[in-house]
Amino acid sequence: MKASKLIATAALSFLAVAAAQAETYEGVHPLTSSASRSEVATQAVATARAGNVYAEGASAGVQTFESKADRSQVRAGAVAKAHDPFGSLDRRAFYRDEVPAAYKKPKVSFTRQAGL
Repeated sequence: MKASKLIATAALSFLAVAAAQAETYEGVHPLTSSASRSEVATQAVATARAGNVYAEGASAGVQTFESKADRSQVRAGAVAKAHDPFGSLDRRAFYRDEVPAAYKKPKVSFTRQAGL
């Protein structure tokens, strides 16, 4: 029993070794640039002196913003949105992207309640 397991393990090992093939190394890719060394050096110096062109927002400091809307209009819109009970509902948060009917009920109730 042990000998058969040992032979089976050895056979599987040889199969695995035979199946594994290493990728061949073809060296460094050939140079395909048409620019000369002096042109590349000139471009490198110009790029180094230009600074970090991708850091416009991070290093710009405080930026001013001029709004076209009136302050009272913005405040009135914010108050209306804050008092809207359905203002924060996003249909994508519900099953099949549809707001349930329970959320669409009118605010006003036409049923009478007993007074105390």
